[in-house]
Amino acid sequence: MKQLHRLILLIVLIVVGLTWLKSNPSACRASDWPQILGPHRNGSADDEHLAGEWPKEGPKTVWHRAVGNGFAGVAVAEGKAVLFHRHKNQDLVEAMDAITGKLIWKTSFPTNFQAQIVEDNGPRCVPVIHQGSVYLFGASGDLHCVSLASGDKRWSRPVYQEFNAPEGYFGAGSTPIVEGDKLLVNVGGTKSGAGLIALSLSDGKTIWQATDEQASYSAPAAATIDGVRHVIFVTRYNAVSIDPDDGHVRFRFPFGKRGPTVNAATPLVIDGHVFVSSSYGVGAVFAKIQKESVKTVWANDDTMSSQYPTSVYKDGYLYGIDGRQDVGVAELRCVEPNAGKVMWKKPGFGMASLILADGKLVIMKTDGELVLAEPNPKEFRPLASARAFSSTCRALPALANGLLYVRDTQTLKCLDRRR
Repeated sequence: MKQLHRLILLIVLIVVGLTWLKSNPSACRASDWPQILGPHRNGSADDEHLAGEWPKEGPKTVWHRAVGNGFAGVAVAEGKAVLFHRHKNQDLVEAMDAITGKLIWKTSFPTNFQAQIVEDNGPRCVPVIHQGSVYLFGASGDLHCVSLASGDKRWSRPVYQEFNAPEGYFGAGSTPIVEGDKLLVNVGGTKSGAGLIALSLSDGKTIWQATDEQASYSAPAAATIDGVRHVIFVTRYNAVSIDPDDGHVRFRFPFGKRGPTVNAATPLVIDGHVFVSSSYGVGAVFAKIQKESVKTVWANDDTMSSQYPTSVYKDGYLYGIDGRQDVGVAELRCVEPNAGKVMWKKPGFGMASLILADGKLVIMKTDGELVLAEPNPKEFRPLASARAFSSTCRALPALANGLLYVRDTQTLKCLDRRR
C-alpha cells in the first residue's frame, strides 16, 4: 500500500511539474539569451558548455542568412532566435528556429526614420522576450509588442512622438527593461516630464512617467540591494536609480558631458556597487549603492572609459574595452573595480563586445575577428581566434545553448561553440 501511495504521489508531482513548466516555458531554458546582454543584462551566460578551442578555420557555421539595416543583436528564447532589422521602409521582426535558422514568422511595421550622422537607418535595440511576448523599440521611437509564438501584433505606441522626445544622433537606442508587469523605457521626453516611463506589458498603456532625463543609448539594469529594488538608467547626463513601482528617484549622480558625446554602456551592479563607464572625457564611476543614495568609491577617466561596449565581471575583476573606435584607440583591459586598478592592457586590440560563459571570454571585435580568451587578471591569455566577417560588426552577439549569434552589416551567422 505504501508503494502505491508513493507511486501516486510521484505521478502527481510529475503532472504538476509538467503543467508548471508548460505555463512557464522560459523556466526550463536557463541557457536562453532573451534580451540585451543576456539573462541578467551583464553579458554573462548561464549553464553554457563551450569548447576551449576550435578548428583552424574557426567555429562551424550552423546556418546563416542575409539581414537588412540596423545594429540590433538577436534575442533567443523558447527555441526561437528573434531578429529586428529594416528593409526599405519597413522595420521587420522575424522569428527563426534557433538551431536551423528556418523562418517561423515575420511581422513588419512602417518606418521613415533617417539617422542624422550615420547612413544606417535600422533598429538599434535588441528585442526583449518575456513570457510569450516580444517587445521592440524602433529607431524612430516606436514601441511594439508581438506574440513570440506567432508574431501577431498586440500593441504599438509612437512614444517619441507622444512625449515630444528628440531622436538624437542615432535615433532611439536604449533597450527597455521588464520589471514586474511593466516595461520601463528611457524616452527622454523632457518637456512632458517623461524622461522615464513605465508601460503596461499587456496593453502598452502608461502606468507612470517621471523625471526630465534626456535619452541615451545605454540600456537600464535592475538589482535588489538590501531589500530595495533599483532600476538603474544611464541617461544623457546622469546615472539614475528609480523605484519601478512609481518612478520615484532613489538616487542620481552626474554622468555625461554636453556636446557630441554618447553614453551607451549598460550599468553593472557588482556586490552592492554600481559601475558606469563612458568615453568622450566622461570616464567611469564606481559607487556603493545605498537605499536612497550612493557613495562614490572612485571616479576617473583613466581606468575604463568605454565608448559603448559593456564590460563583464568575473571573480573580482572587470574585462572590457577602453577607448573609442572613431579615433582608432581602443584596448582590452582587466580592472580590479574596488580600487580602480588596471591589472593589464592589450593596446591596439580594437573595439569589441564581450560575453562571459563557461569560464571563458567570447569576444566579437568590430573588425570581424572572433576571439576566445581566458579571463585571467594576470595577463591576456587568448585561446583561439578566427575571422567571422570581413566587414564591420557593431551588433551585440548572443549566446544560447552553445550557439553564438553574430551579425555584420549584411549577414547573420549562427556559429557552433558547443563542446
